[in-house]
Amino acid sequence: MKVIGVCGSPRIGGNTEYAVQYTLDRLAEQGIETELIRLREKNVTYCTACYQCVQMKKCTINDDLEGIFQKIEAADGLIMASPVYHASVTPLIKCLMDRLGFSGRWRENAMQAVDTAYTFKGTPFSGKVGAAITVARRAGTTSAFSDLLLWFTVNDFIVVGSGYWTMLLAGKGGAVNASEDTEGLANLDHLADNMAGLIKKLKQ
Repeated sequence: MKVIGVCGSPRIGGNTEYAVQYTLDRLAEQGIETELIRLREKNVTYCTACYQCVQMKKCTINDDLEGIFQKIEAADGLIMASPVYHASVTPLIKCLMDRLGFSGRWRENAMQAVDTAYTFKGTPFSGKVGAAITVARRAGTTSAFSDLLLWFTVNDFIVVGSGYWTMLLAGKGGAVNASEDTEGLANLDHLADNMAGLIKKLKQ
């Protein structure tokens, strides 16, 4: 059993990274193998809408996308986390979402004629457990959280939640202080419990 945590912050050792690692640590305590991917350390550019993935069944842009794709495909669960940039996710994680989602769609499906309705067979992520985390100084967490949830649901993940939305308030004045949001961390604790419990049930 393994969960990948993706940190979409360009900041080294920031609040979003803290939140993801905190959740991964809680999962590890329950016997789940974990891995943190820091997108700031990767080269994942934007989708160019070249449509080569339709024929090649993979993204043909030569960067770090395929390695990340394979890690997620081999895992049982995925946590996607982003700080809030103008009420949305960061460009780093948006590039990843677009590339994973579009190229992943055509690995299991074929392009249809304009006058034909789609009946998708699923994606390489079908049945995996997904969870979202957002972090902001004050506002915008809900809309960024929605961006992540919409991505999970269109890519056929099973979305797991907590007793409240998993959004942390931190970073006033640029501070790295996510550890002070005790209510937010309690929601991450419960998220980890739910995620571990669901993955274990699915593996039975």
